[in-house]
Amino acid sequence: MSKLLVRQFVNRELGNSSYLIASAATGKAAVIDPERDVEKYIEAAEERGLQIVYGLETHLHADFISGVHELAHALEQKGQTDYQIGVSAAGGSEFEHLPLSEGDRLSLGDVQLQVIATPGHSKEHIGFLAYLDEGGETSLLFSGGSLIVGGTGRTDLHGEANTKPLAHELFNTIHRKLADLPDDVVVYPTHGAGSFCNTTTSSERVTTIGKERQSNPFFQYDQEDLFVTEALAHLSSFPSHYQRLPAVNRASARVLGGVPELTPLSAQQVAEAMEAGALLVDVRDSESYLAAHIPNSYGIPVFTPLSAWAGWVLPPEAQLILLGEAPLERHEAVLQLIRIGYDNFAGYLENGMTAWQAAGYPVAQVENIPAERLKDWMEADSPPDILDVRFDYEFRANRLPGARHLEAGMLPHASPEQLPDADQPLVVHCRAGTRSTVAVSLLERQGYNNLYMLRDGIQAWMMAGYDTVKGS
Repeated sequence: MSKLLVRQFVNRELGNSSYLIASAATGKAAVIDPERDVEKYIEAAEERGLQIVYGLETHLHADFISGVHELAHALEQKGQTDYQIGVSAAGGSEFEHLPLSEGDRLSLGDVQLQVIATPGHSKEHIGFLAYLDEGGETSLLFSGGSLIVGGTGRTDLHGEANTKPLAHELFNTIHRKLADLPDDVVVYPTHGAGSFCNTTTSSERVTTIGKERQSNPFFQYDQEDLFVTEALAHLSSFPSHYQRLPAVNRASARVLGGVPELTPLSAQQVAEAMEAGALLVDVRDSESYLAAHIPNSYGIPVFTPLSAWAGWVLPPEAQLILLGEAPLERHEAVLQLIRIGYDNFAGYLENGMTAWQAAGYPVAQVENIPAERLKDWMEADSPPDILDVRFDYEFRANRLPGARHLEAGMLPHASPEQLPDADQPLVVHCRAGTRSTVAVSLLERQGYNNLYMLRDGIQAWMMAGYDTVKGS
């Protein structure tokens, strides 16, 4: 049996991993970068007879709410009082914690965790080197966002003034600290594919220092100016909630005490709550939403994923009502929302659209048109406007002729000059259809009522063999 136990928990919606690390000999364990729904860590620990004694953070997360406080509450409910929260001393955290700095050590018995300062992705960033007492050689690195499979964490999440200085710090972290580690050190990053925090699209979640030394371009950029230039190149936009979550995590989000159970609401109760200011989030699939949805609702299919797009468009303090047809669909929506700080729920629409329509309330529809019909329409005397809501780099690479561009996440913040004419027919598209569902719902909320969506997005257009415009 291995003396050092590691369990990885991958959240593909957020593109992140969290970790349970423990000593097999003592049964003492730590959870690194936990999410807010913590029962999975407790269950995993109990399955192996482990006791979680530390909740540790590599940095003040911008993309999700830290679960260290939920862990504290859950363990206290079980009568455990020796759990401690460890965070970077440089982060200015406002709750009771162990302030961790370079060289500090945490003991799990024969397994030791040594703190290593790794600024760059954020100013206060730290990593954790794990090793066994008896050998003393480092065997694992929990790298957070400082080193990611095939890339690094981005440095622009803390304001323009900090972006370039953090890139220089990241160079020092990689080339004057992590590069000194042995090749066989296994690296467990927090960020990975699917996260807006990183600079790579690799689907791998675990690597080694040796592999990164050979294949990670940021190890190859050994000239600091070149490293900084590349670190700042090709950065996409990121969700608006990234700007506020570091402060939330610094102060500590409220403890939920578990995943919230939603209250069933009648159609009348939903209508009254929306009239009073509650927001309805429709998490059904795109086809269902387009076929029939509640006016003024947000259409964000749960597997878009919801946790990526809710943070772009939903106000942070909004009271939410969910519309999802299946209990599992609603439960998954709740999980994704609480992980990014949305936890003010009024309830859910019981019996979904069936109940809403039976009560006689208005229903909206948006036609989902195939590429062939759009092609014919574009060649007619009165063609529609076309709005491409993909990311900037996608639009620059390849786009429909005559399309205008505005990222879906930017629609709530767009000026009137940036928006299309609301009186003209407007066809909205993305790559495959999920982001354009979000965009359609946002445009409806802004008064657009002559909307269409391109079925399966630009990929359907290209598969049909129609021309696109390539390049800037």
